[in-house]
Amino acid sequence: MEFMELIWAYLLVFLLAAIPFVEAIYLTPIAVVAGLSPAPTFLLAVLGNLLTVYFVILFIEKMKQWRKKKKEELGKAEKRQERAQRIWKKYGLPGLTIIGPFFIGSHLVAFLSLIFGGTKRKVTLWMTISIVGWSLLLTILAALGFEIFEVENPFIEQFFTKK
Repeated sequence: MEFMELIWAYLLVFLLAAIPFVEAIYLTPIAVVAGLSPAPTFLLAVLGNLLTVYFVILFIEKMKQWRKKKKEELGKAEKRQERAQRIWKKYGLPGLTIIGPFFIGSHLVAFLSLIFGGTKRKVTLWMTISIVGWSLLLTILAALGFEIFEVENPFIEQFFTKK
């Protein structure tokens, strides 16, 4: 891969991870399988994901106002919110932030954790632990698994390399 292609691939990892519902925990193993180096991929994906999650936490009051207006318009709760509420009641903030990103996405988990009563500080801490922990684990597993089995995946590689 040429230098500019490599830069583009890593920039793409950062940008994709910053998009809500495109999670670093899924993106890091995919990018590693595609041939990107695990350490910078992990770092850029986590930074991209955390950046937008922190924006959700920072601007929660504006989002609450928007949500209240939308809820009045729709008149019903969404399925994702109901699922998050069940996890919150059963496992609390740590459980929702650790389990939630797999089922409803980290951005929505951060938002709902604040709605359900979590403080900005605790939600920030637990979301950071969750995103960093899961991304690190899945990046390591992807790097080891595909290195051991010498797997090449041209389908995934096409998204990260320019031909």
